[in-house]
Amino acid sequence: QVQLVESGGGLVQAGGSLRLSCAASVRTFANYDMGWFRQAPGKEREFVAGTSWSGGSTWYADSVKGRFTISRDNVKNTLYLQMNSLKPEDTAVYYCAAKPFYSGNSDYDYWGQGTQVTVSS
Repeated sequence: QVQLVESGGGLVQAGGSLRLSCAASVRTFANYDMGWFRQAPGKEREFVAGTSWSGGSTWYADSVKGRFTISRDNVKNTLYLQMNSLKPEDTAVYYCAAKPFYSGNSDYDYWGQGTQVTVSS
């Protein structure tokens, strides 16, 4: 149905930047609200950022507001997360997720395998 593949993770120094990508294999990418989540070792998965099907609405966790930017390209079927001013506490596995915008569900239905982001101090 929907396959999501993240890329762009890596090791970066504090204060640096990374851009994550999530390629979606789906018939109509624009039918899906998209989100980024992360999970640090020993912690629960947490929401990072989300965008509506059109990209016209975005929302962020307070911890990343002003530093991260979520965007999407509905022609390329790709979701992005631009991460600036990275901090060691941003270290986590980052996941992209999708849910049909018409479902009315608050939970995301489809998940990628994750990409590791490590921020050194």
